[in-house]
Amino acid sequence: MAGPTAQANQLAGREFLWLRFLITLAILVNLTGLFIPLMDPDAGVYASITRTMVESGNWLELYHKGTDWLDKPHLQFWITAVFFKIFGAHTWSYKLPALLFSFLAAWYTYRFAFKYFGRRVGLWAAVILLTAEHFIISNNDVRAEPFLTAFIIAAVYHYSNCFGKWKWNDLILGSVFAACAVMTKGPFTLMPVVAAIGGHLLIRKEWRELLHWKWLVGVALLILCITPELYATWYQFDRHPEKTVFGRTGVSGIRFFLWESQVGRFTNTGPIRGISEPGFFLHTLLWAFLPWSLLMYASLFDRLRTMRRQAELMTVVGSLVTVIVFSFSRFQLPYYTNIIFPFLAVMTSSWIFASRSRAIHVVQYALCILLVLVAIIFHFYYQPRTVHWPGMAVALLTVAAAILFSVFIRTERMIRALVASALVGLGLNVYLNTVLYPDLMQYHSGRQAALYINKNHPGQRVACWDRYSASLDFYLPRGLTKASPDSLSNSSQNLVWFVSDRELEQLRKKNQSFEILKEFPEFRISMLSLRFLNNKTRAAQLQHTYLVRFSNNP
Repeated sequence: MAGPTAQANQLAGREFLWLRFLITLAILVNLTGLFIPLMDPDAGVYASITRTMVESGNWLELYHKGTDWLDKPHLQFWITAVFFKIFGAHTWSYKLPALLFSFLAAWYTYRFAFKYFGRRVGLWAAVILLTAEHFIISNNDVRAEPFLTAFIIAAVYHYSNCFGKWKWNDLILGSVFAACAVMTKGPFTLMPVVAAIGGHLLIRKEWRELLHWKWLVGVALLILCITPELYATWYQFDRHPEKTVFGRTGVSGIRFFLWESQVGRFTNTGPIRGISEPGFFLHTLLWAFLPWSLLMYASLFDRLRTMRRQAELMTVVGSLVTVIVFSFSRFQLPYYTNIIFPFLAVMTSSWIFASRSRAIHVVQYALCILLVLVAIIFHFYYQPRTVHWPGMAVALLTVAAAILFSVFIRTERMIRALVASALVGLGLNVYLNTVLYPDLMQYHSGRQAALYINKNHPGQRVACWDRYSASLDFYLPRGLTKASPDSLSNSSQNLVWFVSDRELEQLRKKNQSFEILKEFPEFRISMLSLRFLNNKTRAAQLQHTYLVRFSNNP
């Protein structure tokens, strides 16, 4: 295998300082999402499940709204629970472990790129990953992907170190990280790992290496490492066939974990379903990998054209096979692409310095200008009600730094364009995390209701029946009680109810006397629409939720 190339020696002292600055700035920008309140549905649900785990002391079983939960494996919840146990259940303590694993993904991306292409490509690959649009978004709206991204690139890196050698430490670490990916989101997460390692050896016709018995040892180690998840799902479900899960009894947690959750989502025949479109991930990557998406596609096409001459095929095969398979899936969401971002970052960075195309700086400058213009138009289109001026100032200064760097720094045009691209991308994400998302949170009624209760009625019990909010459940110290108004004796229960427009109308039809304590505008901000973002049509897109107290309560 090719080690670090002569490109490592081409990293000038000033460029190394700029790269260190960009990586430091990128880490800080990713941290700006640390205190933005959790969004419904997923982040709020995961945080509520984790808090229940810590408060109950039951780390084997997952419960949501008081019922058994069998959607995701345990590892993400175990990791976050450790942080809740140490620091308490807060927004930042929920997001912090995901951020740390994102930075671990950047570290392994650098190590992998350094191994095959040298220090310069490695550092730029880390910059590309840390500044990719959906990478930063996922560190704000935290789900499983930050953990998966780290586990997958780490597994590929350590397994690749076993090529042509017998290295116990790397074989063990590769299997541990691969098992962690499985215990975060199921066996399908092995697809990019198997595609990267197996595809590389297959295309290069390294048959002895491909069929070496050490990979059987790796598989055995992987199976051994996932036994905590197998035991936990058996403990909660397989030994209790009488439990009703997804509307049926006799559900095997192990079978669901190993098969039904994966194949069911892929074929859209399982209990959890989604939408699909053959080209979904191809056009998703156009915005999700900004400001590097055009260079990424150029690098992919070039790598495919010259594949047999490449010393390293893992990034191309691992990313391409994953996108193709996911494109045939009937369950597609934008954040699924995050797990191949390290592959795309290495592939893009290595292609940039191998091709040194004169078009790179033209394309990137044009893209930067377009992004800044779109951001300005969007700001006046959206018109936030409140503006965090320190954050706005930092965003403007970052974009200004990109302009000044491009005009006044004397270095090759391509490097100026790359630095400017990273700065523009970071500036726009400072705007998102300090201006846009905080303003959007006023339409996140669960969080707003929790703020109102905690300030004006501390310790008050809050209940709901149909209109559940995971973020309200998480941010209330006593949690959210799930019940029906008819199931409780309202004369003896001093409750405040969280209800929707429809539920409020039902109460009126029943002639139930109630007092509205507070009304909140509501929009599902994880699913934004143009009519909502338009300041002139936003009001018509809003629903409302309410905190009400029945009049016959004491």
